[in-house]
Amino acid sequence: MADRIFAGVMLLVTLAYGWLAFFAISAPFQYDPLGPETWPQILSIVTALCFAVILLRPDTDSMQVARPTWIRLSLTVVLLLGYAELYERLGFIIATALFGTLASRMLGATWLKGFLFGAVIGVAGYLLCAELLELNLPSGLLTF
Repeated sequence: MADRIFAGVMLLVTLAYGWLAFFAISAPFQYDPLGPETWPQILSIVTALCFAVILLRPDTDSMQVARPTWIRLSLTVVLLLGYAELYERLGFIIATALFGTLASRMLGATWLKGFLFGAVIGVAGYLLCAELLELNLPSGLLTF
């Protein structure tokens, strides 16, 4: 029953998102072959189909989540909100390195391994997105 309630609520949220994706998002020019409207539209369709399947055929096993898991999920949401808030100010590399360090630390890495992971992800992600894919990423405190 909980699966159906969750799927029904999320299907409504997805349909609202889909309405925005199809009717509210419009770009004056296209800078990639599919255009900026296409990805939200595809995401809304696929997500709506997934929730419709859950709504029609929910899982029969009950899912019990332990308290430590809820705490980690809550901390992950806080980390993501912090990442979103600092993304423009600090820039992609620093914000991603900080997020990667704290997330890996939360998952049990040592401070050194967490810092190395965060630094590699920040720099490699920037090089992949900015140089290879030619996306505009905020440089923040680091100016190139």
